[in-house]
Amino acid sequence: MADLPLPRPERLRRTGPAWLTRLAMSPRFHAVIERIPGLRLRSRAEGRALFDVVSGFVQSQALLALVELRVLHALAEGPASLPRLAQRAAVPEARMQILVQAGAALKLLRHARGQWHLTPRGGAFLTVPGLEAMVRHHDVLYRDLADPVAFFRGQTQPELAGFWPYVFGAGAAAEPALAARYSRLMADSQALVAGDTLRLVSLRGVRHLMDVGGGTGAFLRAVAAQYPALRLTLFDLPAVVEGAAPLARLTVHPGSFRDDPLPQGADMISLIRVLYDHSDSTVAALLEAAFAALPPGGRLLISEPMSGGARPDPATDVYFAVYTLAMQTGRTRSAVEIAALLSAAGFTGLRDYPGPRPYVTSALTAQKPF
Repeated sequence: MADLPLPRPERLRRTGPAWLTRLAMSPRFHAVIERIPGLRLRSRAEGRALFDVVSGFVQSQALLALVELRVLHALAEGPASLPRLAQRAAVPEARMQILVQAGAALKLLRHARGQWHLTPRGGAFLTVPGLEAMVRHHDVLYRDLADPVAFFRGQTQPELAGFWPYVFGAGAAAEPALAARYSRLMADSQALVAGDTLRLVSLRGVRHLMDVGGGTGAFLRAVAAQYPALRLTLFDLPAVVEGAAPLARLTVHPGSFRDDPLPQGADMISLIRVLYDHSDSTVAALLEAAFAALPPGGRLLISEPMSGGARPDPATDVYFAVYTLAMQTGRTRSAVEIAALLSAAGFTGLRDYPGPRPYVTSALTAQKPF
């Protein structure tokens, strides 16, 4: 946890002397390194890391195949032979051999005594909430990135933008099937986010929490388990909150923060994985609405994966930044960028809580002055 300084433009930090980069571009330098044991190991580790970047798409596609063909699910029931796995998945045995070998290289499977087994990593994959659902819908993102040059030039119409219509407001998300799809994926992934958020930020002293854009209430259910006396309000689109399960001390308020004022009465408002789905102008308006809805001294909690800013993070500055770009409405921001938006809305007392797993979430809190 750290107090954030007054927001200011981020400055790029030097990542290393320019001469080292020039040496790395010299074939003669690499030849010398190969003759020095310590440097040789470092050089080969860098080479492997580079190849991991090159092969990352193929690795993720192999994972998607293992999921869609339910190979991991089959092995969760017990060890199986290659012919059995091939038969169950309707995949030629020779091709299944390549797929399970790839799964073993990813440390999801292992082979012993003629049988394929699920590893602890493979078991964790099946049990981490939301992970399988995330992989299943990646085919949409991958199609959007089929021509990455055109994508980054802004010359494509990403399909992912239609996968999450709720970001365009209540009218775009009125279709029940689309709302249900969004709610399922959000609820599945929210358990990890809620757990990390509540470990980062204490809600002691809060009397009434309103979760804006809270889906079907997954975060509020986690809050209720730790703070049973807390009054709770759920605010989200009408088609979404219809799926909210009853919860003690919970009031459900349907509405769109893009179109409707936020209800008053809560002394804390939470925005869990909300800001990065939206443009700066929409976020600025939402923060102003939250400021207006809070009483003097009221607090705002923001939790979502954040850019590393001046120190780019491989999970958030690659995966989430590209994902939100494909959505066309959002942007993965750093804590300093979010702090600037909070400050512009009138909030003070900004505090930064870097998450232990940035790819799950990090948090910020702010206060409305007395």
